Amino acid sequence: MTEPRRLRGHKATATCCIASRDRSGVVATAGEDGCVCLFDMRCKDAQHIAEVAQEPISSLSFKPGNEDIMYVSSGNAVKCFDLHNMASPWTPFKSYSYNKEEINQISCNSKAAFLACTDDGGDVKIIDIRQHCLYKTLRSGHSSICSSVQFIPWRSWEVITGGLDSKLVMWDFSKGRPVKIVDFGLPDIKNGSNGAQCLNPAFVHAIAVPDVDMLDKSDKICVVARGDGIVDVINIESELAVIRSKTSAKARKGSSSTSKDGVPAAGTGTLDENARKRLHLDYSVGGHAAAVSCVTFSLFGEKGKLIISGGNDKSVKVWDCSKYDDAVQTGGNSDVLRLNINLSKKVNWLCTTPTDSENLVVCDTTKVVKVYSVS
Repeated sequence: MTEPRRLRGHKATATCCIASRDRSGVVATAGEDGCVCLFDMRCKDAQHIAEVAQEPISSLSFKPGNEDIMYVSSGNAVKCFDLHNMASPWTPFKSYSYNKEEINQISCNSKAAFLACTDDGGDVKIIDIRQHCLYKTLRSGHSSICSSVQFIPWRSWEVITGGLDSKLVMWDFSKGRPVKIVDFGLPDIKNGSNGAQCLNPAFVHAIAVPDVDMLDKSDKICVVARGDGIVDVINIESELAVIRSKTSAKARKGSSSTSKDGVPAAGTGTLDENARKRLHLDYSVGGHAAAVSCVTFSLFGEKGKLIISGGNDKSVKVWDCSKYDDAVQTGGNSDVLRLNINLSKKVNWLCTTPTDSENLVVCDTTKVVKVYSVS
């Protein structure tokens, strides 16, 4: 691996980054300095540097279909910026402060209708960004910090969240209730308990869901970055099918499990219930030796074919998602790891760009953002 390109502009640690899908080579980064930096990979220096917050920035999101609009979270607020208006200082044209606690991640759905915001209190706020109002609050799914959120693009009214309670929750946000809960803190019977892997709790630090145009390569999966060093690959449709079949079976017996409002309760259970549809990428197959902090899909090459994960073990792993079905069926994960990149610092966040080179952007615990070429 050649030396990475270095992007300079932040005065403190870079916390997150996003890449444009519409403008090849355009990347936005944010940091603890409250600044957003815009880079064009065709140019040497940052195109724009703007201080947009007094507190560290936790997350960024472009508006799908109109990437001139950027959402920036800092503290308990989300600010909306029009990148056409590059006057200094940047002034938000809209701001949302529905979260009571500090926001950890924001995500915009593919139709650019809703924005999800997770916070330290475990709540998830769903904001209607067309009507500029709070649509729904999702709570009681997480008992601790809600760290991550992604909409499911092929399911218009469903969203997935992960938390530091070791839970992955699939929600019907139109009804404000969970439809499936995966608890990684429960015993993993099929894969056994490995003492070395379990020194750290299985907190969910980040999740990734493929875009619709990636499904032919990735299938309808969710990738989970866990605190115990495991990258879990879960088939969303298989998980939901189990819930539907259990509900149908109980209904036929006349004893359907219901919640207080009379609707089917969200499914939970030990991790081996659907283990045949789950792939565990741990250190035994070349995975991370410490907490995994972030995961994403490749925008370059065949979109969605590769999963990229970064961790506190100062490494980035590139996994071949196209081998997912083979690995699940054979029970062997050894061919899934495609590339390992050793770094000098822990990884805060990473993203990919739709270019043939300089296509992996890594924010580590320094103020300098690194860019690698992965083929």
